[in-house]
Amino acid sequence: MTLHTAIARNFSAESENLIHNDGAAQSLGFTGALVPGVAVFGHMTRPLVEALGADWFAGHTLKTRFFRPAYHGDELAIECVAEGAGHAVRCRARGELLAELHSAPGVPPLDAMAAVPAGDPVGERPEVAWPLIHVGEPFPAFRWQPSLAEHRLHAEQVADDLPLYQETDLLHPHALLSAANQAFSKRFLQSAGLHVGSEVVMRAPVRIGDELEVRATPVEKWRRKGHEFVTLYIAYTAGDVVKTEIRHTGIINVARKAA
Repeated sequence: MTLHTAIARNFSAESENLIHNDGAAQSLGFTGALVPGVAVFGHMTRPLVEALGADWFAGHTLKTRFFRPAYHGDELAIECVAEGAGHAVRCRARGELLAELHSAPGVPPLDAMAAVPAGDPVGERPEVAWPLIHVGEPFPAFRWQPSLAEHRLHAEQVADDLPLYQETDLLHPHALLSAANQAFSKRFLQSAGLHVGSEVVMRAPVRIGDELEVRATPVEKWRRKGHEFVTLYIAYTAGDVVKTEIRHTGIINVARKAA
């Protein structure tokens, strides 16, 4: 078992997603602004990369779930243990389990959704609303070429100074999953969304400078306890190569907590 500690930082207070703003988050019943789940994920990948090095960036499947929010200044205790052929990573703060990440070697067959063409371009982004989310209707694609500056920023935001990120062109996982959030925000305005989990298939490493197309399609939506959930299938492709597949789940409309 290895233990990594870190301080959670909210670098998204100016985001259009107001869940990262103290006032808006408190109006929904939270203690304060939420640290993005993708940043918590970034912290949780450190012990995996430390243990497995560059080999972890291809041929692995990840499942991440977020149970409770991280707040700015939280002291994160991140525990990594062997789990069969893979690893389990658990993140705790304030005496609570915030998130789990399960990483295993091997990848499933390519999802048939990878062959779905991108949707037609749209005009201005509408405010997200339940009737506007159509399962099976693809979003317009967008181009993404991760830069060195973007990589460094995402590594710095989770205080990750592993030498591998200075010695190779591998993109930091925090940046990798942050682009999945962009797949939604480039299609809709969202005033208070909440990331609750992701399943990531890392088929080939995403590298700084890769010329990628990002395609996303809603594959499921449901309501529970007043929340409205959506899962997107997202593919990052470089030419004809699907490098990463993600099933990215979030709450598009957070129910207000009872007073």
